[in-house]
Amino acid sequence: MTSHAEALEGHQEPQDGSNRLQSVLGRDTEGLYGHTTPRIHTPLNDLPSRGLELVDLASEISIELMPWQKFFLEHSHKVLPNGRWASPVVVGCVARQNGKSFLMQLRILGGLFLWKESLQIGSAHTLSTSLEQFRQLVSLIEGSDYLAKQVKRIRWSHGSEEIETLHGTRFIIKAGGSSARGVSKPETIHLDELREMTDLESFASLRYTLMAAKNPMIISYTNAGDAASIVLNQFRQRAMQAIGGAKDDIGYFEWSAPTDEVSLENAAYSNPALGITIHPDNIRAVFNDPPDVVQTEVLCRWVQSIQSCVDSSKWAACSEPDFDLKEDELTWLGVDLSPDRKFAALVGAQKLGNETFGVKLLHTWENPLQLDDKAIANDLAVYARKYPVEHVLYSRRTSGAVASRLAPAGIPTFDMDAAYPQACDEMLGAINSGRLRYRPNPELTAQMLSAVQLRRGDGGWVIGRRASSTAVAASVATALVTHFATRPETDLDIMVG
Repeated sequence: MTSHAEALEGHQEPQDGSNRLQSVLGRDTEGLYGHTTPRIHTPLNDLPSRGLELVDLASEISIELMPWQKFFLEHSHKVLPNGRWASPVVVGCVARQNGKSFLMQLRILGGLFLWKESLQIGSAHTLSTSLEQFRQLVSLIEGSDYLAKQVKRIRWSHGSEEIETLHGTRFIIKAGGSSARGVSKPETIHLDELREMTDLESFASLRYTLMAAKNPMIISYTNAGDAASIVLNQFRQRAMQAIGGAKDDIGYFEWSAPTDEVSLENAAYSNPALGITIHPDNIRAVFNDPPDVVQTEVLCRWVQSIQSCVDSSKWAACSEPDFDLKEDELTWLGVDLSPDRKFAALVGAQKLGNETFGVKLLHTWENPLQLDDKAIANDLAVYARKYPVEHVLYSRRTSGAVASRLAPAGIPTFDMDAAYPQACDEMLGAINSGRLRYRPNPELTAQMLSAVQLRRGDGGWVIGRRASSTAVAASVATALVTHFATRPETDLDIMVG
């Protein structure tokens, strides 16, 4: 992996940018600047780079690039002796509003006007994002006589926007799904906000159009993602293996904070435009936003789920390493299966007194084809006999087959479908108030932080099993046991007067 010293290599304070920022804002910028070089990157080399031609193009249209942008362009466009790209797959990962969108626009201009690439495709997860990029690209062209006089036509047609030059080169936009199928031999594909690409079908529809290209390249521009960012996560894994010595020609450049500490100094690693186009006060202003959003958008760090209904800091505060279930205390067991029947989890809960209760992930099951409900029931029965269980709580929709095998064995079961929305709300309230305690378990934490809130009716919600990016059977089971573990000891829970 990249060392801390390597991550800092090349850091410098940009002279032009810092002076411009101070003159615009008319105040001291505290002398804190973003780091020029990425904290994590694949091995660099001494090959010649065509990225410097893009730097010159930016100057031609009167735009001065920031140092980090020059670094990215230079090292992402190295050329082999045979003229092919040294890194045919490139990923630039940096926090929001640091100028990565302009890098994409500049690279498109390079392909259109410098390198005569026959066809380029720009794609984002939504058409509106692609259209906004297209408008900005057209604005750059129209603002430069040097570029505008080389344009043959600009086509504005919803979902089929296109720029064609007098050289016969073209740029078109496609958004999501399999919309690129049938496109003939693009040379370069630009993937904006790669973290939003959550299925391989969309990527494959673009990736394999390059098979007949003379010198293909895929460039993706993104910030950090979560467990659902399938394509980005695979690229990052390849990069880490390349950093470790594996043979791979991917080019990966990640500006990200080294820790999850919410501070300006930490954010300087993920915001290379800090002190140039981003004022420190603008970053400080968002530090109290939802933690997972700050982690991804500002610190460029991966989280389990950007849309998690459980706050990661609140969940961490509920950890109690010494907690364990007692074999002589009243216990509730919750079992749940994923909708595809490939994953299942069993959670136990007991009251601790003073309105608190503890939960423990007791067992998980996994099968790449489909779980066996009989095997789950047999394993669950062991725990049902170990602890004095009042009920095994389940959902008829997912775990009905398991429950039907427990009842004949004399193990009490309780269908929670009717109380499920209330149970989810009770669990979230218990976490936020610190009344829930749990024995630390990486799998339980991963599933809790992957749970996505699915709205129902006027204010109601549940943990969406299908809406969540990964299996969340453990978080659902935790909600089920919470319903009974938070029952008042008496019929009178609140007394007035």
